[in-house]
Amino acid sequence: MKRVESRAYGRVKISRFPLSIFCLVLGGLLLTSGVHVGLIVLMNRLALDDIIQTIVPLVYWIGMSILVTLLIIRMTKNTFEKPVQELAAATRKVAEGDFSVYVPPMHTADQLDYLDAMILDFNKMVAELGSIETLKTDFFSNVSHEIKTPLAVIQNTAQLMRDKNLSDEQRAEYAETIERYARRLADLITNILKLNKLEKQTIQPRPEPYDLCAHLAECALLFERRWEEKGIEFEAEIEDQAIIEADASLLELVWNNLLSNAVKFTEQGGSVILRQTSTAGEVEVSVSDTGCGMDEETLAHIFDKFYQGDTSHATEGNGLGLALVLRILRMMGGSITVSSTQGQGSMFTVRLPVHPAQ
Repeated sequence: MKRVESRAYGRVKISRFPLSIFCLVLGGLLLTSGVHVGLIVLMNRLALDDIIQTIVPLVYWIGMSILVTLLIIRMTKNTFEKPVQELAAATRKVAEGDFSVYVPPMHTADQLDYLDAMILDFNKMVAELGSIETLKTDFFSNVSHEIKTPLAVIQNTAQLMRDKNLSDEQRAEYAETIERYARRLADLITNILKLNKLEKQTIQPRPEPYDLCAHLAECALLFERRWEEKGIEFEAEIEDQAIIEADASLLELVWNNLLSNAVKFTEQGGSVILRQTSTAGEVEVSVSDTGCGMDEETLAHIFDKFYQGDTSHATEGNGLGLALVLRILRMMGGSITVSSTQGQGSMFTVRLPVHPAQ
């Protein structure tokens, strides 16, 4: 019996020449042969007929063959047939949609063989399928909620606009509401499509040299009206120029999402700071705010699809922005980290290589 290293389960037994089984078989053959010789000697001493001396050994070996056959059947059943039947029954349950199935391994962790490894892999696969099924259910639930809410607002506002006694100001206000929620619905569908393409890798980054600092300034100016409306003090600490090789169109989604969140979650009179530094091989961009901050539970799920720390959905958003950010940065070989204190604010830090990995 030889053991080989398995990345998942440590050392796994692999049968080459099982010495214990060899010794058992050898001992059994010697014993049965000894009994056979003893029968021959006994029959010679008793001077039995030749026919009897032929039949007795034949009956003896037939009995031994039956005994060995039954023993092999029992060993095979306990060693292979029973666990394979359990695995087949569990597979049938999984095929019917039951992902709570668990098949116990036959041996302890220090005595695992490849059948045990297969059973453990099966259990892991079922657990992953269960998680995927849960994520799929949550996904459709969240999508339904996110689509239903703006549709309900649009429908109700459209009904209100039928009132012939509305003033021009009220009618304009209702039209603006419809436009805002229609835009929110369009953004949701666009983000879902982008996220799906990123996860299926149908979108591939096209890196080209460009000035990151100028790009950051352009993205920040898009939110000028919003921070002025909220009286937010916006500060930018960026270099004069930082040339990197990246896909500017995809990175624009990153900067827009981070800046949008910072402005959205910062209260009136707060501040947002955009910083950028660079080294020979890496650039670092951080967006910090003095907003509501996040607790530990929110930080643990902030990059999950459709997750929103504000469970009331009082703020606009669909929980897809940061999921998009994470996948874009991973595709480009970058990273993002977040630090936050509840009630004091948050800071998102992005690191990108100056030149993408070949």
